[in-house]
Amino acid sequence: MRYDRGTIVVEGVRTLQHCTWDPRIGALRTLGYRYRYLKQIIPEAIDDVLNPLQSPNLEEKVSLKPFQYDALESWLNRRRGIIVLPTGAGKTYIALKAMELLNVPTLVVVPTLPLLKQWRDVIESLYHVNVGVIGGGQERLEPITVITYDSAYLRAAELGNRFEFVVFDEVHHLAAEGYIEIAEYLVAPYRMGLTATLEREDGRHRLLFPLVGGVVYQLFPKDLSGEHLSEFDTIRIRVDMTDDEKRRYKELVDEYKSSLKRAGISIRSLEDFRKLVMRSTSNKAARRALLAWHEARKLAINSRAKLDVLKDLLESHREDKVIIFTEFNDIAEEISRKFLIPLITHRTKHKEREKILQAFRIGAVTKVVTSKVLDEGIDVPDARVGIILGGTGSRREFVQRLGRILRKREGKRAVLYEIISRGTTEVRISSKRRKGLEI
Repeated sequence: MRYDRGTIVVEGVRTLQHCTWDPRIGALRTLGYRYRYLKQIIPEAIDDVLNPLQSPNLEEKVSLKPFQYDALESWLNRRRGIIVLPTGAGKTYIALKAMELLNVPTLVVVPTLPLLKQWRDVIESLYHVNVGVIGGGQERLEPITVITYDSAYLRAAELGNRFEFVVFDEVHHLAAEGYIEIAEYLVAPYRMGLTATLEREDGRHRLLFPLVGGVVYQLFPKDLSGEHLSEFDTIRIRVDMTDDEKRRYKELVDEYKSSLKRAGISIRSLEDFRKLVMRSTSNKAARRALLAWHEARKLAINSRAKLDVLKDLLESHREDKVIIFTEFNDIAEEISRKFLIPLITHRTKHKEREKILQAFRIGAVTKVVTSKVLDEGIDVPDARVGIILGGTGSRREFVQRLGRILRKREGKRAVLYEIISRGTTEVRISSKRRKGLEI
């Protein structure tokens, strides 16, 4: 057996399950992730697949809490699998402990540059080793290397046989088209996925199970609240739109329904909605339906009454650290101007974002407004209050936003507010993102 650009070539046999005959080389070929399977069914094969970097020789530095040990033990039983724990529950340290115990070259795959930096910093500070970094203009390979999903997608075939352990942070990203090839090309027999919310709206999270392993351990926020995470409340506040907003909202909904009918489209599922998006590029009625849907949703999310409620909440939580979550940049910008609150969006420069978060961390700033950027992938300093002014029906988004305020502090009880407009799709969306969640 030998490695070849994301695949394993098997010579000397004509047929093996999960392998395909390649007439160009007169041998069998299969994707790299099947390396562990091949070792089991043909243990006598001459193995030239791995070309690993040297061992990192990590000292044991990490101590885990009981539930973290349970998670690690569940993973060690198979040395594959996904660990699902709330934000703030210390998933990173479970992976670090696994790295200590395995002591093999390790690749950590992360979705964002801030997470790239966080992983590098914590590993270097704990073990005093040089950490490889690939992404954000950096290209350095070490026995422990942190890489972004974007870079891993481009380099997986090249790096596929250099590591024996791979950690997929925020593993739900791996299921995206393109990214999934990372897991297919890597031969690493030991695989760990970490996430606070595995389930994807498109159902593609199921594709991860043969590539990373199934869920080996899972806890919900309520399971850890009190002892390991802050106790918390979730409160829904319903508001009434103005008469003008209600009238305009009805017009838009009617336009949406009539345009769908003219386009011959029925929306019963997420897949149906994707078809609407695709058809909107060539069908005028479908495009009018999509535009009406988007404007109606934006109107409900940006209702004037929400700002009045927000003002009252900010007043009642004057002394608390508060993160305000919005769906759209324009309402985030309006809140920032109206209430003189620092703003973080995808357009915020890295240095400015770090400056705002540091001010938030030390208490010089106690309120921050954001449009999705702080949902995931950034180490947000401690906050006690979250206020959701707009969001999708994604349960993952909801749990991630809740996780931003759950970091444990003596005497703290966190609270997450949802402000939703009565008589709009927001009511259904709010119920959808909570449905089935053991929060």
